[in-house]
Amino acid sequence: MSLNLGSLGMEDASFDFGGSYIMALDCGTTSVLATIVDEYGCIVAQARRSVKTSFPRPGWVEQDPMAVLASQIAVMMEVQFKSGIHSDRIAAIGISNQRETTVVWDRVSGQPIYNAIVWQCRRTAPLIDELVEQGAEGLVRSRTGLTLDPYFSASKVQWILDNVDG
Repeated sequence: MSLNLGSLGMEDASFDFGGSYIMALDCGTTSVLATIVDEYGCIVAQARRSVKTSFPRPGWVEQDPMAVLASQIAVMMEVQFKSGIHSDRIAAIGISNQRETTVVWDRVSGQPIYNAIVWQCRRTAPLIDELVEQGAEGLVRSRTGLTLDPYFSASKVQWILDNVDG
């Protein structure tokens, strides 16, 4: 089976499944799900692992990035074992993630410098309130199309820069 990508503006691109499979990795807030589908989109196998979330203070939501990574690796291995499909037959992996959950990695060690700050975390609300009071909301909206909200990753990165050594 061949997939023509011309309808997506990629006229010269096509993908030949050639008996291969696609893996989907859905990295949600509460669990990680790996799914292998065949060339017709039929599910061949699935594996799921829970992801632990911590609430160190009221309004704060965090996850251990290394535990999340371990869960991702585990479900990818498990779904291959369940399906009997070796990794050399996986033609592509599609990844869906938690969007605004934020992790900052040390570029030398490759380790996270702090826990993942989950998208639901409200710890940066005071910073956002300060930016709104300074009149920054219009500038942010005009440049990004977004509102000022602790949901988005910029304030989480600023919090890490201000509060975490590394």
